[in-house]
Amino acid sequence: MNTIKSYLQTKKVFLLFMCLFAINAIAQEKGVIKGKVVNKLNNEPIPFANVAILGTSLGSITDEKGLFIIDNLKPDLYNVQASSIGFLPQTRYEIRVTNARATVVNFELGESELKLDEVEVTASPFDKTEESPLSLRSIGSDEVRRMPGGNRDISKVIQSLPGVSTTVSFRNDIIIRGGAPSENKYYLDGIEIPVINHFQTQGASGGPVGMINVDFIDKVDFYSGAFPANRGNTLSSVFEFIQTDGNEDHFALNAVVGATDVGLTVQGPISDKTTYLFSARRSYLQFLFKALDLPFLPTYNDAQFKLKHKFDDKNQLTILGIGAIDNFELNTDANETREQRYTLNNLPVNEQWNYTVGAKYQHFRKDGFYTFVLSRSQLCNMAYKYKDNDSSSEDNKLLDYDSYEIGTKFRAEDYRKIGNYQLSYGINYEYAQFYTNNMSMTPTSGGPVTSIYESDLDLNLYGGYFQISNSYLDNKLTLSLGARLDGNDYSSYMSNPLDQFSPRVSASYQLNPRWAVNFNTGIYYQLPPFTTMGFRNNQQELVNVDNGLQYIRSKQIVGGFEYLANEYGRFTVEGFFKHYDQYPFLLRDSLNLANLGGDFGVIGNDEANSSGKGRSYGVEFMYQQRLWKGFYGIATYTWVRSEFTDKNGAFVPSSWDSRHLISLSGGKKFKRNWELGMRWRFNAGNPYTPYDVEATVNKANWDISGRSVPDYDQLNTQRLDASHSLDVRIDKKYYFDKWSLNIYFDIQNFYGYETQLQPVIDVQRDAAGVPITDPNNPSAYLYDFLDTSSGTTIPSVGIIIEL
Repeated sequence: MNTIKSYLQTKKVFLLFMCLFAINAIAQEKGVIKGKVVNKLNNEPIPFANVAILGTSLGSITDEKGLFIIDNLKPDLYNVQASSIGFLPQTRYEIRVTNARATVVNFELGESELKLDEVEVTASPFDKTEESPLSLRSIGSDEVRRMPGGNRDISKVIQSLPGVSTTVSFRNDIIIRGGAPSENKYYLDGIEIPVINHFQTQGASGGPVGMINVDFIDKVDFYSGAFPANRGNTLSSVFEFIQTDGNEDHFALNAVVGATDVGLTVQGPISDKTTYLFSARRSYLQFLFKALDLPFLPTYNDAQFKLKHKFDDKNQLTILGIGAIDNFELNTDANETREQRYTLNNLPVNEQWNYTVGAKYQHFRKDGFYTFVLSRSQLCNMAYKYKDNDSSSEDNKLLDYDSYEIGTKFRAEDYRKIGNYQLSYGINYEYAQFYTNNMSMTPTSGGPVTSIYESDLDLNLYGGYFQISNSYLDNKLTLSLGARLDGNDYSSYMSNPLDQFSPRVSASYQLNPRWAVNFNTGIYYQLPPFTTMGFRNNQQELVNVDNGLQYIRSKQIVGGFEYLANEYGRFTVEGFFKHYDQYPFLLRDSLNLANLGGDFGVIGNDEANSSGKGRSYGVEFMYQQRLWKGFYGIATYTWVRSEFTDKNGAFVPSSWDSRHLISLSGGKKFKRNWELGMRWRFNAGNPYTPYDVEATVNKANWDISGRSVPDYDQLNTQRLDASHSLDVRIDKKYYFDKWSLNIYFDIQNFYGYETQLQPVIDVQRDAAGVPITDPNNPSAYLYDFLDTSSGTTIPSVGIIIEL
């Protein structure tokens, strides 16, 4: 916790950037919106479609190739709608137009099942599918970029949506409807990416900084339930990051100097059928931290690319990649204060790198399309720690951890329309490899436990799905039925796909043009982390196979109402219930794995069985306002309860039992390209487990860890105070003839509210820094508590140049 507080305090250094310089420029009206309108089912162009800028008289009509162009636009944000007879209209909101380059907006219109004799079909301003008529939120690219406190990080932006909570610290852990941070899955243009954050927690997710370049993003679809059947191995959420294509006309460049890093994005055409995107980013925190005499020096680097080749209108290939290299070193010269010494005592040196590369090929037919996806991902995680950080002798080594996870994945899907029925089915296969070489000394209530093992695990994972949807009662009622089967060759408990039969059904009834009632129920499965599946004891036995480790299972039901206030605003209410079983239960600590994942390092690498159970339930309220007359915003309230079983089988609050969550975010666009945004968040306070004083100050324990030991006999019996904060952001944009400049000033925790965190136990030391022995107990040290808190005001300035 002191580490977190120190990190946040250092960001005050960005005050030196707070000088906004004045630039006088007159933007000529040379902005252009262009793109293509196609049939979503078969990718065929739609000629003579209307493309209009809402709220204006500006627009265009597509040619025989489905192409359109709207020019002579003033740089600004626009809402653009495409419509054509026989198709459902589609609206793209908050499309940013500059003079630097043409803005490309492509539309995929779904066929309408209504007879259009004299029927006018209106478009909903919010995405909704037959498979997921609820629990689906879509976020546009500009919403991601401008979010106050978001720092151009998608994971931080998601925290404004209903049902989403996070840890009090600066990490990017995403907790959806009371589920653990490990229960989320991420896809980039339909290709699964296991890692989206730097300094990832192996066996979970999280990390302090997101990896995905927001300049690549067209929109984000976020499913907090009602998962489509082609997205398996998840319990709490699915993120679909949909990227833009590279510029088809000419080379373009974006340069960004942010609060913690500097980045560059380039894009352009390779040929008339091929485009590219490429970006690279590097942090400069390590230099600032060393200059400020902090005890840790984090460095992160990432790169991302996308190639798109269109053979013709019926065939296209996407190749993409994303990767990162992260290093976490100790600054052992920074050891003057008590807080510095505590941090140096317990933090290991860490090196981590990861990548995903993948290819997606799509072939369109008259009645649908095929999709084929091939990808490979790898995560490598290394950490070591020496007693007193003295690496001169291997005898001082307390931790030596080396691990990698590799997944080679293939997926084939067929989507087609048969009459009024929409049918989708497919198969998937993965060859997974897990390796770890572990030597660790862990403090426990019974004294330190030494674990030494090497594990090498090869797995074949396989699955399939189908989904069918149709509308009835003059299209007022929409039903969707789907199912998945998944298995692998880890053990007999997981090999039979019928044991992981995953049915789901969704229904939506349109009461009238404004009101709809929606429902979903299903059974979902997720594989335990590889760290748990590959754990071996000191006799090198794969013990969790014999312990009957199984897929984690969650039975869910969601229902709610939706009200369209107008074409720009929507109000929703959703109630949810999730019942978990077969959750990994760590036997040494008598702890449900669902309570872990909100800290750095590795989780799940221990002996476990599948006896854990859990439940979460609650209700969400949301009002979302798209850009209208310069205003936009989202207001959400969530009441949630999250409980998992303890060692006695009793349900107790989980680490993610937030109870009450409020998020209010919005903004206003002013004249002369000024924009003001604000976000206020409230969390009623998560539970925590008190520390075991006797175990912590035991000399054998303290000498190997230098940190507090949780008392799991009192699992989550204490609770943090409520926390809240206000983030404020001011943007000023300058539009020149062929380039643009955006300067933003962002203040996180504007009024400086400080949340008291769990106090940590620290030993008392003499003048030389040596721990003092307890005179009444020679096997223990004297101790006291260090108060910790989170809540520093963090001002920063960013500069974005677009050429």
